[in-house]
Amino acid sequence: MQDNILEIENLDVQFPIHIGTVRAVENVSLTLKKGEVMGLVGESGCGKSTLGFSIIRMLRPPGIISAGKINYHNEDILKMNEKDILAIRGKRIAMIFQDPLTSLNPLFRIGDQFVETIQTHENGVSRKQALEKAGAMLERLGIARDRLFEYPHQMSGGMRQRIMIGMGLILDPDLLIADEPTTALDVIVEAQFLDLLNELRADFNLTILLISHNLGIVAQMADRITVMYGGRIAETGESEDVFANPMHPYTQGLLASIPNIQLEQPELKTMPGAPPDLVDPPQGCVFNPRCPQVMEICKNKNPELGKTSGHRAACWLYV
Repeated sequence: MQDNILEIENLDVQFPIHIGTVRAVENVSLTLKKGEVMGLVGESGCGKSTLGFSIIRMLRPPGIISAGKINYHNEDILKMNEKDILAIRGKRIAMIFQDPLTSLNPLFRIGDQFVETIQTHENGVSRKQALEKAGAMLERLGIARDRLFEYPHQMSGGMRQRIMIGMGLILDPDLLIADEPTTALDVIVEAQFLDLLNELRADFNLTILLISHNLGIVAQMADRITVMYGGRIAETGESEDVFANPMHPYTQGLLASIPNIQLEQPELKTMPGAPPDLVDPPQGCVFNPRCPQVMEICKNKNPELGKTSGHRAACWLYV
């Protein structure tokens, strides 16, 4: 589709280790349209962050992309040489991480880190010009220009996260991957951060892949939601459809486990069991050992998500 910025087709990501091969992402396909926010949700270890790192080809060893395509503006990222991918990473596709303190270099001032980012991708830009551009970005984020001359440890967690956004947006990318961006923030700063991200989305015409385990955040931000479990896509659809009518038993379990002070619940609902071992996943549907609606076919054959558009789930209840 012409308005698709990103198209991922049948992606497999594996991590060969001494006890076997971790199938971190398996047969994943999704699209991102220009200007939309896609929420990618699921428990820790389900493959969300691995998918995000695969898009910008920043998998840590021994991770390998063993199959599939990642088309960015109809060009396969997996076929690009190192020079081409470096030209895209940071400039056209930016990524912000869940812990800005470890993402920012503690030995360099904030301004120096902005200058390095700008001069790496824009030839002929002087240090003075780069600092002017960085100062304007900080002011847009509600941070005084003189903070450019401070070190990361001199700033609060919320301010560091704003700095990470600024560094991501300074080169005007059209795709932003946000990997658990609010994990290190308290609820007040988190709310301010989400408001800012919504403003920047409109101002910069951003397309955002929002990776999170927090369904409340995704509900506020996302136009569409993709739920992952065990390295696979369990369900995908428009946010309103997924929240109003969750199809997959895993999605139903996630939503039921959200605390709701308006309901008289004596106990918090939880899902029994634990995420699967991706070295030796269960046969059939990867969720079947935890599923309250499991059938015999679920234990023997893996359901497919299907190629149709709209709200759909990889579950034998709907095949």
